[in-house]
Amino acid sequence: MDNSGKEKEAMQLMAEADKKVKASGSFLGGMFGGNHKVEDACEMYARAANMFKMAKNWSEAINCLNQAIDIYTDMGRFTIAAKHHITIAEIYEAELVDIEKAIAHYEQAADYYKGEESNSSANKCLLKVGHYSAQLEQYQKAIEIYEQVAMSTMDNPLLKYNAKEYFFKASLCHFIVDELNAKLAIEKYEEMFPAFSDSRELKLLKKLLDAHEEQNSEAFTEAVKDFDSVSRLDQWLTTMLLRIKKTIQGDAGDLK
Repeated sequence: MDNSGKEKEAMQLMAEADKKVKASGSFLGGMFGGNHKVEDACEMYARAANMFKMAKNWSEAINCLNQAIDIYTDMGRFTIAAKHHITIAEIYEAELVDIEKAIAHYEQAADYYKGEESNSSANKCLLKVGHYSAQLEQYQKAIEIYEQVAMSTMDNPLLKYNAKEYFFKASLCHFIVDELNAKLAIEKYEEMFPAFSDSRELKLLKKLLDAHEEQNSEAFTEAVKDFDSVSRLDQWLTTMLLRIKKTIQGDAGDLK
């Protein structure tokens, strides 16, 4: 089926879903299983959204998902509403490249998951919010999120290993804002989570703090290269490290 065929089918599904919603709101509809009709409508909206996505008609897809979200939240079905928010966030993230809107939908999904006690799902959404907030230079927000997720994972034997990554990310955000703040934060993280003290991430942070204090770009780059040779730095970490390095006097702003 080509795109126009998919769009046509999506439009029909949407129209049918609208009809069901209207019917369920009527007096007779309400008496005779109004809820079923509304649930059917939600499933139709979701199917229509998929069709629109396949046709790359992003704004109609988002519109359908929002319709379904409104109904699910009215019914108190927050887990499925959260899933739809994530789908919308992913469209904003990957297709429409509107990161502010993606953040808003990930935050909403995280709130719904928290309300349903689905903490690991909430944390996944929050980590997206932290990631993008830091990219948009909203460091305070990113720090709060990384600290919160680190604290909620550090007592979990299965997730404990990830906590040091989140404390590391929070430390880097602190470092961009202010070197002294970063020092204090790192000390606090070590007290809270002793396993952080032995980590390669912490050793790197200490080397970077020393290099920064001496305003030594070479030492900074050397420390980053050593770390990267064992555990590859991803795009986000590289960006944050470059932003820190730029605060060294007379720095060229690269990691060569």
